[in-house]
Amino acid sequence: MTPIEFLFDFGSPNAYFCHRVIPGLAAREGARFDYVPILLGGVFKATGNVSPMQAFAGVPAKLAYSSREMERFARLHGLTAYRRNPHFPVNTLGVMRGAFAARRTGVFEAYVDAVYAAMWEQGLKMDDPDVVVAALDAAGLDGAGLMTLAQTPEVKAELVASTTAAVERGCFGSPTFFVGEEMWFGKEHLPDVVRFAREA
Repeated sequence: MTPIEFLFDFGSPNAYFCHRVIPGLAAREGARFDYVPILLGGVFKATGNVSPMQAFAGVPAKLAYSSREMERFARLHGLTAYRRNPHFPVNTLGVMRGAFAARRTGVFEAYVDAVYAAMWEQGLKMDDPDVVVAALDAAGLDGAGLMTLAQTPEVKAELVASTTAAVERGCFGSPTFFVGEEMWFGKEHLPDVVRFAREA
């Protein structure tokens, strides 16, 4: 099956949902998902996009529907640990750089799990450096070491390059999926993405 690229930012609850659903989907369907960290704020700035909270601020019914739809998705997929983060929206620049630091040190999967859990299950303020380090340490990772590496020019450049490349391919938000150069946006398209990857 053709690999599926998953472009993600920890600040998106819908990307969190995808992260939690992907392992079971991959196991059932034999699909391979390659995680690609991007900075959602950078994508929004480059594309003129805004978050749903901003886009639908004047449409209360649509905001209410969006919230209800997320609740239904969580229930249908058994994602009982999900909690809306009380600090939302959270500036994810530090933790997204940290994803590249984690990849360099061989702890990428554990890092992604830890940050998603801290953000969308524990409700932590993941743009506070002390909170981030403590959450990573609690997950058995070297929080201080990862955050120090995340501040190096090389790691910063990796996040910029990944975000720029995503925008150049047509990405305007997260979660975004690519199979080759075919793009899908949104968690609801996961079944179609896997089907396309099988047939590509």
